[in-house]
Amino acid sequence: MKIGIIVHSKTGNTYSVAEKLMKTLAAKGHIASIEQVEACDNGQMDAIKVQLKSKPDINPYDALIFGAPVHGFSPSVVMEAYLTQLMAIPDKKAACYVTEFFPLPQMGGNQAIERMKEICSSKGFDVIGTGVVNWSNIHRKGMIDNLAEKFSGLFMSLSECKEGNK
Repeated sequence: MKIGIIVHSKTGNTYSVAEKLMKTLAAKGHIASIEQVEACDNGQMDAIKVQLKSKPDINPYDALIFGAPVHGFSPSVVMEAYLTQLMAIPDKKAACYVTEFFPLPQMGGNQAIERMKEICSSKGFDVIGTGVVNWSNIHRKGMIDNLAEKFSGLFMSLSECKEGNK
């Protein structure tokens, strides 16, 4: 299965999770690619007004993973702008994750994930998994490993279904 990992990462934390996801998915036989969403440096804090410098094309992928940092209980405005600007593609499988500094998901991560799911669902995506990585948590590496295994399991099931239909 060809999986696009679409991320916005300002500090590199969210990107490093994407790298782990890509390696784990590749080890399970998937073709995974990381593409970054970037904004023009205009300091805009309103997702509706953000101008994007790079907008990855999602059409080549069988499934998608979206990753973003949490900013003020929401996904980054850059990721929110990107998701909002996507054309609707019904029934494409997707998963979402966020990285946050605070040690507990209820301190912003859960709300950010809900917002990403809401936007993805409005575009017709079938969100089949989510995750929150707490960057200040002493168990961060384990959280990242667990997320990678969880997501690869989600897409492994889809890949096996496709194989069975051939």
